[in-house]
Amino acid sequence: MEIKYPHIIENCIGEKIIFLDVQQSRDGEKLLVENYVKPGVGPVMHTHYLQDEQITVLEGKIGYQVQGQPEQFAGIGETVLFKKGTPHRFWNAGQEILHCKGFIQPANTSVFFLSAIFAAQNKSGKAKPEIFDAAYLLTRYSSEYDLTELPSFVKKIILPVICYIGKLLGKYEHFRNAPAPGI
Repeated sequence: MEIKYPHIIENCIGEKIIFLDVQQSRDGEKLLVENYVKPGVGPVMHTHYLQDEQITVLEGKIGYQVQGQPEQFAGIGETVLFKKGTPHRFWNAGQEILHCKGFIQPANTSVFFLSAIFAAQNKSGKAKPEIFDAAYLLTRYSSEYDLTELPSFVKKIILPVICYIGKLLGKYEHFRNAPAPGI
């Protein structure tokens, strides 16, 4: 799957991500990103097992939380770093659009995964992605990403069953060229 940069994705709840470019470094490919987020919006508690994620606020106020810790906030010019393997979430904690720049490193499947999640949200018309696509993505890429708030039983039993049913029903043709999970 070849991606031309900049690559822009938007979801129906008010998040826009611009994948600006990929830079080579000794620690792997660094995916440069820019995002715009409406007030009160942001991803749920999640984990990137293989990637560090850094966000610098350009405009607005970001709220963020590492699992088990209190909510924190950062303003213009401040940077937040989520190390790989750290369950976290963030949101626009202000009244205006939150505008940030940052990176994900190593890039691995980040562009594909986030693009597919946003498309699944747009398909459902809400924050919760369309169930068959979500089951496919969270099952196939479970070694790379996790939605921390989902119960283990759902992740290990229910989603794989839904994914299997989706395969039987032919719901995954649009994932035909999906990249292999990162290692």
